[in-house]
Amino acid sequence: MRHASSSRSLPTIDLNELDANATRRRERLNRLRRVARNEGFFYLVGHGIPDALTSHVLALARRFFALPEAEKLAIANVHSPHFRGYTRIGTELTRGSPDWREQLDIGAERPPLSPAAEAPPWLRLEGPNLWPAALPELKPALLDFQSRLTTVALRLLSAFATALEQPPDVFDAVLAGAPTLLLKVIRYPGREQGNSEQGVGPHKDTGFLTFVLQDNQSGLQVDDDNGGWIAAPPQAGSLVVNIGEMLELATNGYLRANIHRVASPPAGSERISVAYFLNPRLDATVPLLTLPPQLAAEARGPSRDPHNPIFCHVGENILKSQLRSHPEVARRHYADLAQAQNSL
Repeated sequence: MRHASSSRSLPTIDLNELDANATRRRERLNRLRRVARNEGFFYLVGHGIPDALTSHVLALARRFFALPEAEKLAIANVHSPHFRGYTRIGTELTRGSPDWREQLDIGAERPPLSPAAEAPPWLRLEGPNLWPAALPELKPALLDFQSRLTTVALRLLSAFATALEQPPDVFDAVLAGAPTLLLKVIRYPGREQGNSEQGVGPHKDTGFLTFVLQDNQSGLQVDDDNGGWIAAPPQAGSLVVNIGEMLELATNGYLRANIHRVASPPAGSERISVAYFLNPRLDATVPLLTLPPQLAAEARGPSRDPHNPIFCHVGENILKSQLRSHPEVARRHYADLAQAQNSL
C-alpha cells in the first residue's frame, strides 16, 4: 500500500542555465540527464513565458468552467472524432476508473485529413478544435499559449538530446511539420464526502514531454519508488515537466516516464491546471537512439505494462490512449475498432 506522502521534493531546472559557457553547460546538462533518469519529473523555470500570460490563461479557464452547462456541452468531445472539446466530470477514465475532473481538450488547429476507408484509423485524430461561442477570447489565448509551450518543449528536447550525447536535432525528423500537440484545461472540483480521491488515477503519459501549469492548489503527486508519493505543490513562475513513455522508449529507458496522479482538492475548493503534451507526428515511428557505451550501460530498458503496451508507431499509441480514456467518443466515432480495442 502506498503512503500518502514522501519527504522528498522535486528538483528545479533553470532552462536559461543550460545555455551557459561550455564547462558550466556540460555540468548542468549532466544534472538535467540525472534528474530525468531518476525522478522523471522536475520544476522548470527560466522558460520565458510571461507571468501575465499564464495568469490570463488560468483566469480564462475559470471563466470557461463557470459557463452554463449547456454552453459547455455544446462543444462536448463526443461531437468530435478528434477527441477535442469538453469532457464532463467522471467521463474520462484512467486505467478503467473515472477521473473526478472536467476539462477542455485543444489540439493543433488543423483541418481534418479525410482519410480513405482503408487508411489507418489514427489519421482520424487530425482535425479542428471545438471552441465555446460564449467565450471567444479563449481561442487566441490558448493557441498562443500552446505555441509558446511548443517553443519551450523543442528547446528542452534539444537539451535532452545533447545531454545524451546525441545531435541536438536528433528528434527533428519525427516532429517536423506537424507535431502532435494537446492542451488540456482542467478543473478538479472539491472532493465530495465518501467519494474517491481520484482526480486523475495513477498513470504514465504517452508522448515525449508534458508540461503542467498549476494554480495555487496542490494535488499533483509523483511516485517516489518506496511506496509513497512526492508532492508537487505549485511554485510561482514554474512549469512541472515530466517524461513520457515514447521518450523513455526512444532512450531505451534511460529517461524515465514516472507514474503520477492527481488527488482531488478538499471539499469547498477547486484546482485549475493546464497540461501540455508534445508528441511526434502521427505518421512517425519512435526513434531508437544509440547511446554511447557509458550511458547505454545505465539504461534500464523501457518499462512494460502488458495491459497497456507501448508501440513504436506514434499514431497507434495516441489512438489507443484516447480510445481507452474516452469510451463515449470511441463508441460514437470508432465503433469499427471496438472489437480490436477490447482485445488489447
